[in-house]
Amino acid sequence: MSLNIEVSLKLKQTGFLVLFLLFNLAMHAQINHVEPPNWWVGFKTSELQILVNGPEIGETSPEINYPGVSITKVHQAKSKNYLFIDLKIASSAKSGTFDIVFKSKKGKNQVYAYQLKSREKASKDYVGFNSSDAIYLITPDRFANGNPSNDVDVNMNEKVLDRSNDYGRHGGDIRGIINHLDYIHDLGFTAIWPTPVLTNDMPESSYHGYAMTDFYQVDPRFGTLEEYQELSHEMYERGLKLIMDMVANHCGSEHWWMKDLPFEDWVNQQEAYKTNGSLKNSNHRRTANQDLYASKIDKKEMSEGWFVPAMPDLNQRNPFMAKYIIQNNIWWIETLNLGGIRQDTYPYPDKAFMSDWAGAIMNEYPNFSIVGEEWSVNPLLVRYWQTGTPNKDGYESHLKSTMDFPMQEAIVNALNEEETWGTGLVKMYEGLANDFVYTKPEDILIFPDNHDMDRVFTQLKENVINTKMALGYIFVMPRIPQMYYGTEILMQNTAKPHDHGLIRTDFPGGWNGDAVDAFSGDGLTEDQAGMQRFVKTILNYRKQSEAIKNGKTLHFAPEDGVYVLARIAGDETVVFILNKNSESVTLDLEHYSELGLDGKTLKDIISGKTLHWTKTLKLEAKGPVLLTTKK
Repeated sequence: MSLNIEVSLKLKQTGFLVLFLLFNLAMHAQINHVEPPNWWVGFKTSELQILVNGPEIGETSPEINYPGVSITKVHQAKSKNYLFIDLKIASSAKSGTFDIVFKSKKGKNQVYAYQLKSREKASKDYVGFNSSDAIYLITPDRFANGNPSNDVDVNMNEKVLDRSNDYGRHGGDIRGIINHLDYIHDLGFTAIWPTPVLTNDMPESSYHGYAMTDFYQVDPRFGTLEEYQELSHEMYERGLKLIMDMVANHCGSEHWWMKDLPFEDWVNQQEAYKTNGSLKNSNHRRTANQDLYASKIDKKEMSEGWFVPAMPDLNQRNPFMAKYIIQNNIWWIETLNLGGIRQDTYPYPDKAFMSDWAGAIMNEYPNFSIVGEEWSVNPLLVRYWQTGTPNKDGYESHLKSTMDFPMQEAIVNALNEEETWGTGLVKMYEGLANDFVYTKPEDILIFPDNHDMDRVFTQLKENVINTKMALGYIFVMPRIPQMYYGTEILMQNTAKPHDHGLIRTDFPGGWNGDAVDAFSGDGLTEDQAGMQRFVKTILNYRKQSEAIKNGKTLHFAPEDGVYVLARIAGDETVVFILNKNSESVTLDLEHYSELGLDGKTLKDIISGKTLHWTKTLKLEAKGPVLLTTKK
């Protein structure tokens, strides 16, 4: 990226750090990138490696004179336009600014002012998401346009705003999320996971954010670093945790370093890339990570193949790349006061590195949370990646949370199928029974859908009652629930199944002039408004329910189209009943006597009515029933 373009992008950002960096770049034009752009004192590890990029910077000798900070080693890259500087930051080092002097044999020395900051809080105080949370997943470009002035940036490769194009940019941004935090909070959510908002300077489909072209810069079409920090602050004030979507596997093909790679092995298949040769995509055989019999070629093609041609596959076996990724993620944790990380395409990078990566983060932040995406419906594969699992190969992931694709599929199948001995609700019952394989099932993330799969309302054939049963079960079961924006108003993609552009539809009310405003409720159908109330009612009860968040789980095998799940903590018992019968049915409560509810009064959280748990319970209609003993 040229200096003029970089300055043009950065001029839109404010704040001391950005102005500070601009000054450095303006004064010393030969230094294009210094990453991380700043660091902090007070970490457990004293090591820091700084990447410096600029014309012939590799032919200079850096020097530092600052108490507590010393250069331990300087690494020259294959490209003379890079230096990697290893620093030791002693525990005695104070926050402040010091000069890195790049001494040149050819001409004038260059000086770069580098800042060490004081940390805002201790590592132990970075508390990640857990089973007490409910996560709202957002695709920022499609949620709300809070600042139309940043919709188009003439310095970016994709210069068009076109809401009629499902794969084009629509204008949603960070300001749009900030403007609607109260809506998300009032729905009952306690955490927000936006898909990536870092610079994605690709010529097309840049809206989704997963082909990053700068790992330290907010895409100006989403906003500024200052706005990202404002989002974090405003969320914190409301008791919401910010989860950052990170990508260790790949970058975008327009990333600035792709024009001048520092080493011969910075990305996988680099020689083929440089010579315009044939590049292989990943074989996507993710079981090669666990398979005792997997061939070396299968493992290699899995982890070293590119995800897609526009996303160069990063080589985490290169120690400089490995350190770069780890430090980048720590930089964002500190900069944004994060409450968690979601790691994209988790099984695809080098798995030894992924263990080191998660281990480094969890070592520094012992109460933090990371969730990894393993898109498999085999619970044994999901199990493999969770920390503490006694894997046969001895692999320890250090990963607290994985994604429960097996249970998601089981829920959809259970509600779509007819009730027989082996189909229907028994799929949910047996799916949950698989929890015996997990070290901590309550740390696993469950969801009805996400940004890469059909909307759950589409998966459930646009059946409102079945969708309520699916959501209710997900909110009550022993998991961390995550819901995609718009599920609360029955957004769907039925016209184009599996179409990512349509799945990521604009949220109604997020743009001026929208005929429907889901934030206020204006224009919603009765079914949409009813689903919104349903989600809001259960999630706000969940916030105060110790039974749902951390209680014991007890469930009963489905009989005659009825499945009963209970959560118990102290004197609070929550009973969730899924009823697939179209006509009224009466339950013999003696069958559920071990719940210890005989003679007690329970409240129906959904309807607000009360009932007495005696001999029988009549279910008048198909759908979910959520009962509690809590007054």
